[in-house]
Amino acid sequence: MNKSDSERIAGALNVLGFNKTTNADKADLVIFNLCSIRQSAIDRAISKIKNFAESKIQISNIKSSPKPKILLTGCILNKNKRKLEKVCDGIFKIDDLLELPTILKKIGLKTTKNPNSKIRHYLDIKPDYEIGPSAYIPIMTGCNNFCSYCVVPYTRGREISRPAKDILCEIKTLVKKGVKEIWLLGQNVNSYESKVQNVREIDFAELLKMVNNIKGNFWIRFTSSHPKDLTNEMIESFVKCQKATPYLNLPIQSGNDEILKAMNRPYSVEKYKKLIKKTRQTFKKYRKGQEKILSLSTDVIVGFPGETKKQFQDTKKTLKEIGFAAGYISPYSPRPQSTAFKLKDNISPSEKRKRKKELVKIIENSALRFNKQFVGKNVEVLVFDKKNDFFLGKTRHHQVIKFLSDKDLVDKFINLKVTKATAYGLQGELTKVC
Repeated sequence: MNKSDSERIAGALNVLGFNKTTNADKADLVIFNLCSIRQSAIDRAISKIKNFAESKIQISNIKSSPKPKILLTGCILNKNKRKLEKVCDGIFKIDDLLELPTILKKIGLKTTKNPNSKIRHYLDIKPDYEIGPSAYIPIMTGCNNFCSYCVVPYTRGREISRPAKDILCEIKTLVKKGVKEIWLLGQNVNSYESKVQNVREIDFAELLKMVNNIKGNFWIRFTSSHPKDLTNEMIESFVKCQKATPYLNLPIQSGNDEILKAMNRPYSVEKYKKLIKKTRQTFKKYRKGQEKILSLSTDVIVGFPGETKKQFQDTKKTLKEIGFAAGYISPYSPRPQSTAFKLKDNISPSEKRKRKKELVKIIENSALRFNKQFVGKNVEVLVFDKKNDFFLGKTRHHQVIKFLSDKDLVDKFINLKVTKATAYGLQGELTKVC
């Protein structure tokens, strides 16, 4: 989402007459787009901004040239704003991107062009895409769930869905430009809802079908999904849309019902398991070959306030039972403004690290089992990069795969025969360029 927002910030600046530079020393304006999902993320951002600001002051003193103006946006908590205001020229909400001309004027920067006055929301701004194999399309912003550990509803506000026609138009343009992987983004894509002439509602299941019907050879992925909104209709739509890859990220956050309740996650472990069973069965029913296999990843928070050793054991048991292809394990991080911030953070950092390590091991074991079933088989791959001698790509199951070739294959669909599997990816040999 931050990458997508950054492309819209760049797009807004283009309209105002600014040109992008890859050399920060030559910039008149530098904008940092922050994330506050965990304290470690904001700590790194604060350190980077302070170091940048100090280095610019030193350079301007030596060269007698004006230092660039620094603006901050993104997810920023009130607590951190007070720290950051001292090292920047201004802070604005991403929702206020349309007010950029006024913001720039206040810090002494003039614009050479007038913005489009017809635009009503920042998501309507034409992005300055970093054109490559993948593109990130926000279909909504904000969140109504108020998970007790999360600050997104406070930093981004309530859910706002983009009109379906705008999303489809954006995707069609990108596909014509050669983009081969479309990511549909939202804090909770499952709750997407768009109205047509205030009458007909288009939900996420319907939107998936509409995107799937766009002409062109491209993949569809989406994130993030909330279990409470994963309906049977959405599962069927997801599985029947052939361009939608067999990959689903569905955060469970905990394998214990009491902790889930404390997190304000309105589902039980049993309900989550039934959703996974239903989704896997639906893939087996409607897809063929390797497409019958669902690649499932999840998010888990360890060390939530009050999490007992027994409750943690429940999470370990749940992860082993489900068998994820990948998992993102994060120690609980107290976030000011969230409701859980009032709870005593009574799990020590060392215990959180220990619990994280145990869960990572479980995920590694299940990921290795998942990846091994592809050894000896041909897989379709989208190549996205080359590092040293190896090309890197992603399979439709969202596995990283590396291979050797003397051809330039970045941004191409190819077929590889899988020769090796690890917990973190695959290795293969080139068989066909699509």
